[in-house]
Amino acid sequence: MLTVHHLNNSRSQRVLWLLEELGVPYEIVRYQRQPDMRAPKELRAIHPLGKSPVITDNGNTIAESGAIIEYIIATYGNGRLIPQADTPERLRYTYWLHYAEGSAMTPLLLKLLFTLMPKRAPALLRPLVRKVSNQALSTLVNPQLKQHMAYWEGELGKGEWFAGSEFSGADIQMSFPLEAAAARGGLEDGHPRCIAFLERIHARPAYARALEKGGPYEVGR
Repeated sequence: MLTVHHLNNSRSQRVLWLLEELGVPYEIVRYQRQPDMRAPKELRAIHPLGKSPVITDNGNTIAESGAIIEYIIATYGNGRLIPQADTPERLRYTYWLHYAEGSAMTPLLLKLLFTLMPKRAPALLRPLVRKVSNQALSTLVNPQLKQHMAYWEGELGKGEWFAGSEFSGADIQMSFPLEAAAARGGLEDGHPRCIAFLERIHARPAYARALEKGGPYEVGR
């Protein structure tokens, strides 16, 4: 049976959601973040990088969200959640599947990093670290993030879903950047289509079932 090595409050929540959408039987092996928010060392026994998500299935160990989504849909989807080949929708699907981690998450991770740095710096260094962090946020990170959010807003004006008129694995992949932007990037300010997208995915029964099985998920709520 397919096994999801599930880290709490992580991208692996998307994998549970995908499996629930497809009705694929699976089991969960749970891992809890350490106090510093890093994954526990036990995950290294599954994959050398020790990160989540990771799945194991039929002797295969697969990491990286996009690769996992591609594998699950190709193996168990029977044509579901993916546009037909050689269509504009399929090209958009492939693009968003890779864009989500390749481009969208970079400014969000930088924002998280520069926001946390002053809080975790030694007291004597905190004013300097805060100054450097604020400068990086205002001149580099926040402008990039605003550009990406405006891009999402414009693309969602072309249709309800990222790859076209039908819900697909690309929407599952893009859920994490939009949820992260809603949590810490100011997505609610001037991006009504993005907020409507989040409301649509949160209303899906499979999303709710994945939350029940995966446990508390602060990024998405």
